[in-house]
Amino acid sequence: MAPTHTPLVLSGMQPTNTLHLGNYLGALKNWVKLQDQMPCLFCVVDMHAITADAGYGKPDELTRATREVTAAYIAGGIDVARSPIFNQGQVPEHAELAWIFNCVARLGWLDRMTQFKEKSGKHKERASIGLYTYPVLMAADILVYKATHVPVGEDQKQHLELARDIAQKFNNDFGVPDFFPQPEPVITGAATRVMSLRDGTKKMSKSDGLAGRPEAENLLNIYAALADQDRDAVIAQFAGQQFSTFKNALAELTVAKIEPITKEMRRLLADPAEIDRILGAGANKARAIATPIVAEVKKRVGFIA
Repeated sequence: MAPTHTPLVLSGMQPTNTLHLGNYLGALKNWVKLQDQMPCLFCVVDMHAITADAGYGKPDELTRATREVTAAYIAGGIDVARSPIFNQGQVPEHAELAWIFNCVARLGWLDRMTQFKEKSGKHKERASIGLYTYPVLMAADILVYKATHVPVGEDQKQHLELARDIAQKFNNDFGVPDFFPQPEPVITGAATRVMSLRDGTKKMSKSDGLAGRPEAENLLNIYAALADQDRDAVIAQFAGQQFSTFKNALAELTVAKIEPITKEMRRLLADPAEIDRILGAGANKARAIATPIVAEVKKRVGFIA
């Protein structure tokens, strides 16, 4: 019987923008819950950040944003005592494994990655090679810890499939069945994009009355996510009332949920040395997992250590 991999969640967030409602509901809120289900590692993906103009060539901004995202993790409920937070740049095993995976992955696989086409636009010859090979580094981020579960949004599903393909090909090519796991996606929550509401004069109705009204449906999803309620329960709560009443309630709920987090973030950011200490401690814990795995990979590949 093939060995069973110990459950482990790996997830990360780019330090290219501040915490907002979308990434709170779509990522952080769900990560906090995952801590109670299985061991977790949370990464600030600063190496990914320099693949884009928002992160490349702006060292001061990248440093500030890395600390800001770390503060958001902690303020949002990540418990660093049991779920290490670290930045990629302090764990060189990510880059080491990414190079080996560059030699495992096939050009055709990367050519099919739709996100590169979207981000590079009409001038892909001007895009960095890092942006093109971004999915290979993502595979290394996951597999350097033999992570079994990865929270992903719609835009990252294809990248996770690539990670699975790379894991399988490495296992096959080097005769090590089940060395790397096949990481599973963790699909979390409803759509959380904040959109405008154009039908504020209409009343709340049943779910089927939301057909063709994506803005209203989206705000219902946001309320349900913030309140930890089923969407139908929210509809029942506001049935027959004007949408303006619902929107006011949503605004109040949003402030109640987000304001304490932003207040705690400000407190944490006032002590950047402590944030750096947390990242360093997290990196040490991450390396304790990654170093022996990469050492075994090198041995299997044939590198003399």
